[in-house]
Amino acid sequence: VQLQASGGGLVQAGGSLRLSCGASGDTFTSYTMGWFRQAPGKEREFVAIISWYGGTIRYADSVKGRFTISRDNAKNTVYLQMNSLKPEDTAGYYCAAGRTVLATKTGDYVYWGQGTEVTVSS
Repeated sequence: VQLQASGGGLVQAGGSLRLSCGASGDTFTSYTMGWFRQAPGKEREFVAIISWYGGTIRYADSVKGRFTISRDNAKNTVYLQMNSLKPEDTAGYYCAAGRTVLATKTGDYVYWGQGTEVTVSS
């Protein structure tokens, strides 16, 4: 599976961005899709996941109530709507595909996109 993330950018605190991740090369519906982020000098951390049919969704506590993950299987795309952004959300955001339903660890994922940068100014 090849993953291509996009939609990052520079936004002021309180603003919104929507990230997209397009997939190709395999059956998209076979995979749980996740978003992770990595700030400079920090480890990559879990942000959100969505099961192949969209029925199981999980969020990190730090983004709960502000971020929304969704997927469009017809378009082979997963989205991350980010609202009420904070400076601490600044990071590279990575989408990933795996076969574990409740996959919140980086090791659960087989395929990774290249990342898209999000910068939130105060």
